[in-house]
Amino acid sequence: MAKAATKKATTVATLSVERRPALAGRTTSAPAVKIEVLPPAERISLRAPEASVAALSKALGVTLPKKPKTSASKAGRTALWLGPDEWLVIDEAGNDPLADCAGVSALHSAVGISHRNVAIAVTGAGAAATINAGCPQDLSLDAFPVGACSRTILGKTEIVLSRNAADAFRVECWRSFSDYVFTFLSEGSRDAAV
Repeated sequence: MAKAATKKATTVATLSVERRPALAGRTTSAPAVKIEVLPPAERISLRAPEASVAALSKALGVTLPKKPKTSASKAGRTALWLGPDEWLVIDEAGNDPLADCAGVSALHSAVGISHRNVAIAVTGAGAAATINAGCPQDLSLDAFPVGACSRTILGKTEIVLSRNAADAFRVECWRSFSDYVFTFLSEGSRDAAV
């Protein structure tokens, strides 16, 4: 009996695990607005004193903005001003901004947050009204022109909001809140005025 037990074949199942993107394939369209999840991008949270800005701008290939509520873009990379010494750098071209900062000897802190954030596009004539369903930010073109960005709230969630065109916004949020943010925007789109 001991012989039979030792001859039993052991079958080991291999399991392939693949990370699914948050909100994969979700989109919402209403008469005045479209809401869709943007493709994954490389992102860093960058902190640096004024003395380091020039060296970091050179390494990143985009001038880090110094004025509140502004952004700068070049070759698929965008730097969003979030505070006097803080930027969110997003690269949609597939390059790694964290690697670009690694060779900079000037004082700075660069942290990769690509897997933490999810981006949602809100476009159309009702885009501003959709976002304003839960965001107190004044989204008129005079107060929040194309290129403007801000760390703000949507409902009960912190977001980073940027305006890419008169009727197009990018909403950056943490992956763990992405379902809430997407659902909130979808509900807001139903009431968006044209």
